[in-house]
Amino acid sequence: MNACASNELARVEAQMDDVSNTLLSKTADQPEALANIKAAQKAWLIYRDAYIALMYPAKNKQAEYGSMYPIKVSLLRATLRQNQLAA
Repeated sequence: MNACASNELARVEAQMDDVSNTLLSKTADQPEALANIKAAQKAWLIYRDAYIALMYPAKNKQAEYGSMYPIKVSLLRATLRQNQLAA
């Protein structure tokens, strides 16, 4: 199950990388647009990490959420990326 969740996350991240690379290549000669894209990407990662921390606030995550925790986080990350891609 852990491998499947990790594979799903990798698949969605690869899609996002393709979109990002296309967008970055189209704006390579536009410094302001390029800076805005990079700032948005950085802000999204901060949002993602904060959202996951909110969903799983325990300090000892393994003890609190059990062996399913890594799977749940991988699937949550994949879902958040899918939502970002759909937007």
